Formats: sequence, C-alpha cells, structure tokens
Amino acid sequence: MAYEESLRSISLNADSSLGIYTGVPGQPGSPDPHGGKQYHFVKVTGVHQVGLAGATGAVIGVLQNKPQGTGHAATVAIHGVSKVVSDVALTAGDSIQVSADGQAAKTGAGPVVGIALSTTANAGELVNVLLTI
Repeated sequence: MAYEESLRSISLNADSSLGIYTGVPGQPGSPDPHGGKQYHFVKVTGVHQVGLAGATGAVIGVLQNKPQGTGHAATVAIHGVSKVVSDVALTAGDSIQVSADGQAAKTGAGPVVGIALSTTANAGELVNVLLTI
C-alpha cells in the first residue's frame, strides 16, 4: 500500500545499540542473521546521536536503515507512515507504544507514539504505523 504523504526523516549518528555490522547476505564474513535494528523506535542518546528506544523515555522516530557501525549515519523517520517491527499481534487502529526492545506494542509505560494502519498476526512482523510523535 502506498501513501500520498512522503515520509519525513533526519540523519543522525548511530550509537552502539544501533551500529551493528550486518554485512551482505551470502558474502564471506557476514554475520547470520543479518537483522540489525532497522524499523525499531529510537531516542536521542547524545549530541547528534540516537540509540534504541525503550518502554519509557522520549522517542523521536523510527530507524529506516541499518548503520554498520557506531557513528555511522542513522536515517530516522520523524513524521508520516513508517514500517515498524511489532512486539505482539496488532490490529489496524491500535494505539502504538514502545516495547522494552524498541518495537511496536499495544501497552507500555510510555506515551502513544502512533496508530497502526495494518494488522499483524505474530510478533516480529512489520506493521505500518502513522507516527504521532
């Protein structure tokens, strides 16, 4: 599904919680699995620096890329519709909060950061979220 509004993003530096070498699948020396923290919620952790968000604290957006090391560029979606990794099964219309590991959850200790626009059947699936941060 495409959305008319483009996703607004900013670039900041990744801290050690995001700067994870994922390599190229199949290339010698690449780790397996190749996950990284793409599509997880992030927070400010220093000057021009972001890291993985938790269930509490100020969330600024969703990581859109896979920084390959500490200090590498982290593209952070701050407005619009972004994909986010779900922590639980979600239904379109659910209010989204952040889980302890930076994923989309239905309940948490922090504020609502978005609204689910799609449905997931299982944890670990991608859900489209309208960011309200």
